[in-house]
Amino acid sequence: MDLISKAKPAPVVLVALLLVAGFLLAGCSSIGRTVNAAKYDKMSCPELNSALGENAGEISQVAITRGKVANTSVPRWLLGGSRVKTAVANRETARIDQLKQRHDAIVAARARRCQRSAS
Repeated sequence: MDLISKAKPAPVVLVALLLVAGFLLAGCSSIGRTVNAAKYDKMSCPELNSALGENAGEISQVAITRGKVANTSVPRWLLGGSRVKTAVANRETARIDQLKQRHDAIVAARARRCQRSAS
């Protein structure tokens, strides 16, 4: 009797296991960082505008990722899958909060340094 199966594992199982491993290895490295507002005080107005646009794009991308994670259907047989899903969604929420703090710092620096046009 051949005990080793010749069948290939289902791609869904492999993808799910890779996602779980990736999320566990990534950890929560972005949580707890503080925003360094001093670096924005040294930027020019065009640089602040560019940084603000980039920050808004990052917030959008992270929010899209968080939505995709939150709407992912985790099979019941994947042990710990829902916990991983919740942990990843929470990590993305923390990242959005950090990006919002950065956004506020950029807006404050821009308000101090840049004059509004008279038109």
